[in-house]
Amino acid sequence: MTNKNLNHRRPSAGALAGAALTLALAACGGGDPSASGGAARAGIAATDEAELRAAIPAELLADTGTSAVRATTQSTSSVAAEASVVTTTLDAVRLANQATFGATVADTNSIRTLGPKKWIARQMLATRSVYPDLGSDVIHKRTTSADWCTETFAAGSSARNYCWRDYYTATPIAWHFYRQAVSGPDQLRQRVAFALSQWLVVSDVEVFNTYGLRDWHQMLRDRALGNYRTLLREVILSPVMGAYLNNVDNGKTDPNENFARELLQLFSIGTCELNADGTLKGGSCQATYDNAKVREYAYALSGWTYPAGGYNYWCPVKCGTWRNPPYFKGQMVAVPAQHDTSARSLLSGVTVAAGATPEAAVERVLDSIMNHPNVGPFVATRLIRHLVTSNPSPAYVQAVATAFDSGDYQGIGTGMRGDLAATVAAVLLHPEARDAAYIKQPGYGRLREPVQAWTSVMRALDARTDGIWFAWSYGKDLGQSPFSPPSVFSYYEPGTPLVGTSLVAPAMGIENESSTLQRMSLLQFATLGAAANGQMVAATPTVADSTGTFVSHDRWLPYVADSAALVSKLTLYLTANQLTGTQKAAIVAAIDSITPTTYGSYWQTRRIRVATYLVMMTPQFSIVR
Repeated sequence: MTNKNLNHRRPSAGALAGAALTLALAACGGGDPSASGGAARAGIAATDEAELRAAIPAELLADTGTSAVRATTQSTSSVAAEASVVTTTLDAVRLANQATFGATVADTNSIRTLGPKKWIARQMLATRSVYPDLGSDVIHKRTTSADWCTETFAAGSSARNYCWRDYYTATPIAWHFYRQAVSGPDQLRQRVAFALSQWLVVSDVEVFNTYGLRDWHQMLRDRALGNYRTLLREVILSPVMGAYLNNVDNGKTDPNENFARELLQLFSIGTCELNADGTLKGGSCQATYDNAKVREYAYALSGWTYPAGGYNYWCPVKCGTWRNPPYFKGQMVAVPAQHDTSARSLLSGVTVAAGATPEAAVERVLDSIMNHPNVGPFVATRLIRHLVTSNPSPAYVQAVATAFDSGDYQGIGTGMRGDLAATVAAVLLHPEARDAAYIKQPGYGRLREPVQAWTSVMRALDARTDGIWFAWSYGKDLGQSPFSPPSVFSYYEPGTPLVGTSLVAPAMGIENESSTLQRMSLLQFATLGAAANGQMVAATPTVADSTGTFVSHDRWLPYVADSAALVSKLTLYLTANQLTGTQKAAIVAAIDSITPTTYGSYWQTRRIRVATYLVMMTPQFSIVR
């Protein structure tokens, strides 16, 4: 795949070349892959909701009014006892930083009152955030050769000048991502979806349409807590992924191998045979597949084209006799005549029978992946690294992989292999996530990625934001523009080593001297740069619903007269009490100099802003433990 830098300039015209699945379909495949639009996505959300309600013990939802009931692997009394367990404020803060886009007082209080398990269960069923309809599929219904932006909008107008941004890139999706990450109720679902987007990668560096990218990222949210098999089916049949990794219009004669290779390497099992605990089988890398096996998968996945609905002037009906014109709503559709019908040998002892249909071949591909021993530890390791720590112990990985394989963790899950609700519960409830003693262990924790550094600041300061400023400015400077990763390896590789150690630190792959200075500048601007009314950034005139960004310091005013109390509160929520006594004393001394005498009526706001800035400038804020 060719990697390009994304500039918000459109290429030449020549370069601009879901079904709602039922529970039974999730297990055995089928359905109409051409179903598309909002109704299909609403059906997917409803199906996922039904699965989740069946997966969560009623005792965890006892006072929410739900009537969901299921048979669990634990006794009712055991689940009820666990559900009633509360926790410490420190543990609540740590869980909030692991499972949300930044700890808030409200989330922390909720976790402490409910206990981690009940809070996680309720987060799984929280009202999900939905991206609004963005862009338009009209860009792929062209009856003339004229440039669509030029033909549609008046010369010199804002709509013309920003047409490429608004209709062909992921930028508008990123705005809404930030808005919802800061204030959305479904924090856990959003965090898991963002993690998934970093190994199930598509990018507007290669795929140029806002409406299709919007549907892709909504799909990741809808499937984030469902079953991994169902999610991979969506990935395989997505026209966005098909265009990104060359599997759309991939005929049976010498098919392109790009998607087949990444499906195995990056999306499911990796390149080396793994033990159940994620360690290398035999102590060294033994290849999970060779290129001949990749070709078997490429043949098995041949014979799919774009959904119906597209039109362009150079091939209004079919392109080259069988290919539909580019169109990105719904799933790809099968073209049986272009599907290889030879018998194919896949992994896990699975074969595709001679004469199999394209749909049946996809199910056999999924069988081979979901039955491979690597898929559990593969998914477990990635989720742990994104949510909790970059260097989990083998025992931690094995516990999470077991939850993935069994579809159950402490009563949460459907009992079906690949259950992501059970897997996520295992990630967050395992002792290595919850025991505060791990905070002090060398190698524990993870670097707070640029996206999460920004959202953490905004959530701590009760911000109201349209997300526009960060998506445009600091996102690029810090190496993490949402939904615009530079390659299929995302922003950084998952095994990025921490130089000079035997540890890995994936997010350090985009951290360097320049980005560190930019991070410091971001934190300074976010905490010290706001106007007296809290406005950090004004509304953007070229975006219709722009409101700008405002922060509030009201939450911290009750502590402002006592510098030590203020610093203690900020240290708790922003660093999980990691600052040393010396660090806290230095910050207290600095803000004690901010008084009515030195700053007049502004002294309280100034004291809160400086204290917040100094706490966030510590290494302990950047490393989430």
